[in-house]
Amino acid sequence: MLYLSQFRFTDIDAEDDFMLGMKRTCYDTVYPFRILSKNKLSVLDFEPVTILYGGNGSGKTTALNIIGEKLNLSRDTLYNRSNFFEDYTQMCSYELAEEIPEESRIITSDDVFDFMLNLRCMNEGIDQRREELFTTYIEDKYEKFQMKSLDDYEKLKRVNMARSKTQSKYVRKQLSNNIREHSNGESASLYFTEKMKEPGLYLLDEPENSLSPERQQDLLK
Repeated sequence: MLYLSQFRFTDIDAEDDFMLGMKRTCYDTVYPFRILSKNKLSVLDFEPVTILYGGNGSGKTTALNIIGEKLNLSRDTLYNRSNFFEDYTQMCSYELAEEIPEESRIITSDDVFDFMLNLRCMNEGIDQRREELFTTYIEDKYEKFQMKSLDDYEKLKRVNMARSKTQSKYVRKQLSNNIREHSNGESASLYFTEKMKEPGLYLLDEPENSLSPERQQDLLK
């Protein structure tokens, strides 16, 4: 399905007019101005699947961020927006073939990296809590406990649980299971498939950093 048929970036003449009229002189950079125009990129015509190709610094990520910002697409991680980003996107325009679905989003390699890092951190937290519960089990099982008030009720439940269950069952009862970790490629694929729902328009920034060619092909199916 084709949703975005054409996107028009700010051309060099419009950029020059903006620079001449700009009264703010305290900035060292006017990004994203001058990035795409220096490579003479002014218009992108889209197909159902469109691939942007170019070397480092050619403006691929900048172009996707501009399109995502102009179309108000969802995203998970922050990006290099700069003080002039809104000025630039206001000067851009686009044409739609179909209305853009709400599920549409931009997905970057930073999103995938953060997802995998969060999985690892969550599991490390669960592992640490598990070790703490092993110690608590021994303390509760052999403690000479006497309930003196309702304030001790939670402690009573824990002591009774330790005395009636094995250590493994005691720990499992109070702890969620580890989230299954995958290989980096599997985790990346999981992230993409969970985020990309049909129907939707999706801008993928550097998917080759986390997906093999085969897994990229799978996303098209």
